[in-house]
Amino acid sequence: PITPTVIQQPSWSQLYRGETVTLRCEIQGGGGAQWTYEWRPTSGNPLTSSENKITAADSRVYGCRGRGDSFTSTVWRVLRLTVSDKPQPVLSVSPSWLSPGASVTLSCGGLEHPSAGWRFFWYKRVPKISSSSYSFELLAGSSNGTEQNSYIVHGPTHTAGYVCRAGRGEPAFYTEYSKSKFVWCQDSHPAASLSVSPDRVQHFMYQSVTLSCSGNDTKWRVKRFTETASPSYIQCSNWGTMSGSSCTINQLGFHSGVYWCESGSGDFSNAVNITVQDDNYSAPILVSPVHPVTEGDPVTLSCRDKELKLLSNVFFYHNNKLLHNDSREELKISAVSKSDEGFYKCKHSGKESLKSWMSVRVTVSSPVSSSFPVLWIIGPVSGIILIILLLLLWRYRQSKDLCFLRSERTNQRSITKHEAETEINESSSPLQGDALYASVEHSTATGTAEPTEITYSIINIKKLRKNWRPCEPERVIYSEVKPRAAGGVSPNHELTPVYGEIKRENKAKKKNKVKSSPAATDESIYSEMKPGTALDNQSALLV
Repeated sequence: PITPTVIQQPSWSQLYRGETVTLRCEIQGGGGAQWTYEWRPTSGNPLTSSENKITAADSRVYGCRGRGDSFTSTVWRVLRLTVSDKPQPVLSVSPSWLSPGASVTLSCGGLEHPSAGWRFFWYKRVPKISSSSYSFELLAGSSNGTEQNSYIVHGPTHTAGYVCRAGRGEPAFYTEYSKSKFVWCQDSHPAASLSVSPDRVQHFMYQSVTLSCSGNDTKWRVKRFTETASPSYIQCSNWGTMSGSSCTINQLGFHSGVYWCESGSGDFSNAVNITVQDDNYSAPILVSPVHPVTEGDPVTLSCRDKELKLLSNVFFYHNNKLLHNDSREELKISAVSKSDEGFYKCKHSGKESLKSWMSVRVTVSSPVSSSFPVLWIIGPVSGIILIILLLLLWRYRQSKDLCFLRSERTNQRSITKHEAETEINESSSPLQGDALYASVEHSTATGTAEPTEITYSIINIKKLRKNWRPCEPERVIYSEVKPRAAGGVSPNHELTPVYGEIKRENKAKKKNKVKSSPAATDESIYSEMKPGTALDNQSALLV
C-alpha cells in the first residue's frame, strides 16, 4: 500500500499552547495520480488540501491519508504533537550590586536552546505610582529581539529593575514575562535619593527606622526586597507607615533587606541595605556607614550594644580577617582606599555582630577636566615660542636691511684715492673655481670729491699647472691698480686698459729643505681693467 508522510513545520520538538504550526501530507510513488487529502481530527468542514495549519491547544495525534482516481487511497499516517503551557523564562543579573562604570549582564534562561527558534526581548521596569504597578520599556537594540539569550547593559548608573521574554514563529508567539530582577546602586543622584535615620546599616529588632525619599518628584513609594524562600518586593504600606515622602517602621522585626524609593516619574533611588539583629542573642551591632564612602575621606567604625552604648575592648574584622591583635574602642581609617572595601564585623566578649558591606566610591576625573591644566600649560608655551620665532624673523629682516643700507652708504662715500684692493683670507686657500671678490675704488684725478659707485667683480682662480695642490697654503700679494690718465678725466674720455698683477707664491717645505723648482716659481694672474658706466661724472672700473 502507498503510505504518506506527515511533516511538521516548523519542526520544533516542544510546542506551547497558543503556537501555530503547519502539517503537510506528502505522497511519493503514487503513479501520477491526482490526490485529495483527508485529515483527522477535523474541525468544521473537511480539509482536502495537503496542508493543515493548526493552533496548538493540547497534546493530540493528527493523521492524514490521500485519495486518488478510481477510488485509490493510501493508508493513514499519524503524527503526535506534545503541547505544554506557555513558558516563563528565568532572568538572572550579574552583578546585582553596581560598581561605578561597570556593565551588567542579563541572562534569560529556562527555555530550550536558542536553536529552537527563540528570539529574546529585554525590558526595563518602570514604576506606576497611581496603580502601584509597573510598565515595561524595551531596551535599546531589543525591538526585534536578539538571537543570544544574554544582553549587556553598559555602564548603568542607577538602581533599575529588568525583565525578559522570548518569542518565535509567524505569527509571533511570546512567552510570559520573567520575574523582575533588580540591579542595586548605592550612589544617590539628584533625581531620586534615599536616606536612613539612624544612619547605619545594622539595627536592633525593636528599634524604629525612618526612610526618606527626595528628588524631582512629589509622589513616592518605598519598596523592600527580601531574600526569603520566595523573593518578594513589598511596599511600605505592608510593613510601615507612609507619610508624604517618608516611610517609618516602628519595629523592624525581621525586616532585613534592600530598600529603595520609586518616584511617580519612573525614577529609582539609590538602594540601601538594612540588617536587623535579634535582641535575644545579646550580640552587638556594627555601626558602619549606610552610603558609600568617598576614597580619601576618613571613616570610623564602632561596636554598640542594644542600649546603643559604645563598647571598648573590641576586635574588628575585614573580610573575616582580624585587623589588629589588640582590642580597641573604634576602628578609625584616616583616608579610605578601594582596598578597604568589603565586609566588616566586630567582636566583643566573644560575641560577634553581623557583617556589613562598606562600599568605597572612587572619584574619576573627566577627560575634559584632566586635560584642562595641560591646555593651560601648552597654550602659553606655544604663544611664547611663536613670539620668539617672530622676533627672530624680525631681527633677520632688520639685519638684511642694515647690510643693504651699509652698501648704499659705501656707494655714496667720498673716494680719496683710486685703488683696487683684492682681499683674500690667508686662513684658507682658494680651491679651483672659487670666486674672489675685489673692491675697486676710483681716485679723484680732477680734484673733485664726489661720491662714486663701487663695482664688484669676480676673479676665478684657474688651475695653471697640473701638479698644483689646492690644500697647500699660499700667500696672496695685493697690488694697487692705478689708471693711466694725464690730468683730469672728462666724462666722455675712455680710459686706457690697465693691467694689475696678482702674485701667488708657494711655500717651500721646510722639513725636506728642498728649494722650489722652476716650475713651482711664482705665477702671475692678470686682470684687465675696463671702464664702466660713468656715475656722477666719474668712471667705474671693472676687474
